[in-house]
Amino acid sequence: MLRPSFVPPPGIRRLRDYTRLRAELIEERSRHKQRIEKLLEGALVKLSTVATDLLGVSGRAMLEALIADERDPRVLAGLARGKLRPKRGALIEALTGRFDAHHAELARMLLDEIDGLTEKIERLTARIEALLGELPEAQPSGPSGPADTAGGPGASALARLDEIPGIGLLAAEVIVAEIGLDMAQFPTAGHLVSRAKLSPRTIQSGPRSHSGRVGKGNPYLKGILGEVAAAAARTNTFLGERYRRLVRRRGKQRALVAVARSILIIVWHLLADPAARFIDLGADYYERRINNDRKTRNLVRQLQALGHQVTLSPAA
Repeated sequence: MLRPSFVPPPGIRRLRDYTRLRAELIEERSRHKQRIEKLLEGALVKLSTVATDLLGVSGRAMLEALIADERDPRVLAGLARGKLRPKRGALIEALTGRFDAHHAELARMLLDEIDGLTEKIERLTARIEALLGELPEAQPSGPSGPADTAGGPGASALARLDEIPGIGLLAAEVIVAEIGLDMAQFPTAGHLVSRAKLSPRTIQSGPRSHSGRVGKGNPYLKGILGEVAAAAARTNTFLGERYRRLVRRRGKQRALVAVARSILIIVWHLLADPAARFIDLGADYYERRINNDRKTRNLVRQLQALGHQVTLSPAA
């Protein structure tokens, strides 16, 4: 008999529809932002070289002024807020271009599209939060109270996943929507990792064997795990140090896949045991596990193999 396929319960399937649509709308909004940047580049307005967020408070105010037929770079640069204010000279140079009426019309259309998508994304996020509130498994396991939202013993599933480096509430919602909350479907963490196509593969042909690519898997789950792994790689945590150790000898892509696999294993343990909490091992975890005597012997042996006579004396 074939083992049954993983079919999430109706509540998770509804949640999945909302999170997947939200992901697609976010991607579409990002494409419109890139179109605005391309439009400004075509008008010789290099605002993105100075402003990190083209549609932040300052960038949006400058775009609205350009659309309203304001062409003076000094006036436009005066709309800068926060950290952009000291960059007035660079802004004046970046805003000196050939922005005309047809650029303004196209920019207005793109901004309206972005605003419409943002409104829909916010509606979907509110609906996702409401659906999660209806799932009994997602609620705190202990008595309700302030500790549930502050990371106490009875914290909800999303709050416990949020403790993992790189995972925010949005990523936690996507992960729950894609794998569910009942880990009985996956007997071990290895089963979940295998379903997500993050397990290492070995391809054997006769006496030879070599590592192969991971499979395609669920694009929504692998996509969010890739983003989470990239965010965790920049932290001063165990996962960040794991990435830095691997990237030196295995490359960026393999290191990110390894970190994503570690994160998914952590997720399985947290969802399988409602009382489990994430505890970071620390960026110095590997250093604390080093056997200093054995490392000293190995280094002395290597120097002796090179023809050196080694005499050790304790440091003052």
